[in-house]
Amino acid sequence: MLKTGQQHLESLRDGRKVYIGDELVEDVTTHPAFRNAAQSFAMIYDRKRDPENVDVMAFEDDDGEICSSWYLRPKSRDDLRKRRETHRRVADWTCGLIGRSPDHVASFVTGLLWDPDLFEDNLKGSAANLKAYYDYMRKNDTFACYTVLPPQGARQPELYQREGLTVPTLRVTAEDKEGITLNGMKMLGTSAVFSNETWVGNLLPLGEEQAAESVTCAVPLNWAGVSIWARKPFERFAVSEFDAPFAWKFDETDSMVIFEDVKVPWERVFTHNNAALSRNIYFETPSHAMGNHQSNVRFQEKLKLIVGIARKSAELNNVLQIPAVRDTLGRLAAAEAGLGAMIAGQIEDAEEMAPGYLNVNRRHMYGTLHWCTQNYAILCETVRELMGGGPFQMPADISVINNPELKKKFETYWSVPGQSAIERMKFLKLGWDLLGSDFAGRHQQYERFYAGPAFINTLYSFMNCPWDEMTGTVDRVLAGYDVPAAGEMRHMAAE
Repeated sequence: MLKTGQQHLESLRDGRKVYIGDELVEDVTTHPAFRNAAQSFAMIYDRKRDPENVDVMAFEDDDGEICSSWYLRPKSRDDLRKRRETHRRVADWTCGLIGRSPDHVASFVTGLLWDPDLFEDNLKGSAANLKAYYDYMRKNDTFACYTVLPPQGARQPELYQREGLTVPTLRVTAEDKEGITLNGMKMLGTSAVFSNETWVGNLLPLGEEQAAESVTCAVPLNWAGVSIWARKPFERFAVSEFDAPFAWKFDETDSMVIFEDVKVPWERVFTHNNAALSRNIYFETPSHAMGNHQSNVRFQEKLKLIVGIARKSAELNNVLQIPAVRDTLGRLAAAEAGLGAMIAGQIEDAEEMAPGYLNVNRRHMYGTLHWCTQNYAILCETVRELMGGGPFQMPADISVINNPELKKKFETYWSVPGQSAIERMKFLKLGWDLLGSDFAGRHQQYERFYAGPAFINTLYSFMNCPWDEMTGTVDRVLAGYDVPAAGEMRHMAAE
């Protein structure tokens, strides 16, 4: 099925426990901290059903049901292109600012189906469980977030943990014939406030002594014992859409998710008591690559917005004719074009990890991921430099126009040739919300760490590099000539 936006909003009124500080939020769809973002997620569900989008955003499954294209298992490059365009449209509708949109975790789960034996060898029945869960998500158009990281300080001991430090990270504390019991907390539940379920797992390495933490399972967010602890919601403090257009409706929110005696039946458990496997499932299948391909595509749409702001800033400040400014804009344009080429290369050089199915090229994807995480802050700093001090020259907010006398003075002193004071303020507020506000600060940190620490991202490229090919080139060159015999060396000085 293709869920409507209204159906998704209704699904969020399910008795879940969401906390902002000590406040228990009774309805995230109406609360001033979340209601506009909730509408943005509903918009995604509605727009993908529109006649001009549905041919791309949906496909017919083997049962004859129409399902969202982020559940499509690609068998050809055309299927990969369909998936890319699906991700691109979602990102376009949200300006690339919602990183964990419904197509993200769905792509992870879809990618896991390539090797069911990987699961069955660990836990009897888990391969069938995974297939059934994929079917459930696909047929119900389920929106899942994921909580796949332990809290800082509770990670693999030899890499992170200090002696004597204990942190209540999520683990299995009991099991019986019905299922398992979970206790502890996991991060980072981006979009958890707006999701139906959370996929619980591990994307960072675990030590063998952490086997109890190595569970992979799916948990509805309204189950007894589950609570969502949101960070500061930026939407709540946005004065108006005019003054903070992105925080107003695109704050997907990040949350810690706490599990207290949460019972999970075996049919929702996919790995158990295997520290290495709980992470490896994402890399021995196309899962991690498919999920982060979506991140690559989303980043490009966000970069288009950033480059557009840069160009308009130069026009607004009447500096477009300056060679140094054109050089800066040219570099930004080249970066966006290069990113598009890297994403296209993932499809052109697609891989076959399982017979009959194609996956994006993992090496190209990880190279793109590394570029995105390393360059976002530089890109933003470049555009902030073009904006100059303009954002600080504006009145506190647009309420200034409510007073006729102040409005007249505002138009007199803040207008510039070709642009009214209100138009100028609107643009600068938009630019600052993306590049300098609290909302922007969250995005700086998010784009740096959404795929893990920098050394983890670099390790992905290390692991996927064909080193034999690289060193083989060196070996062939070395084999092409020998040590010169005595008397064969030419001494230039003597000549």
